[in-house]
Amino acid sequence: MPGEDVLLQIFSRILPCSTISLKLNLEKSLLIVLVRDIDGKTFWDALDEAISPRIKSPTANDKSALSTFRGVFQGKPLKKETSIFLTWIDPTKMLVSLSFDGMPSSVDATIESPNVASALFDVFLGGDPVSPTLKASVTKGLEATLK
Repeated sequence: MPGEDVLLQIFSRILPCSTISLKLNLEKSLLIVLVRDIDGKTFWDALDEAISPRIKSPTANDKSALSTFRGVFQGKPLKKETSIFLTWIDPTKMLVSLSFDGMPSSVDATIESPNVASALFDVFLGGDPVSPTLKASVTKGLEATLK
């Protein structure tokens, strides 16, 4: 088996550190912890505003997935410290879990739409992320893990 330095070089060629790819055959998770109280509709509206433009021609499946995703947040008061776990099982399937007090105990929704999963990944970790500091932090964490 190659040494870690060789694996890092190979990985760097496949995935430059400035780019994080949904296509890598690895499970990827993102944890969002809210820093203030917000109602579910407001949270969804902001998320939808970022996701929808990234889906050029939504299919019926995409629209259904967005509706499922919206349902996770609608009517819920999201308090400060609420955790939202997004886990991309593969490029076509994403799990969404909410927790109001620590680790989630169940999956709140399964999103099975390549376009929606990809758009959401792009919102946080793509070429034009909503939070460049979040992407930089994830990139540094990934680099540290591989060293």
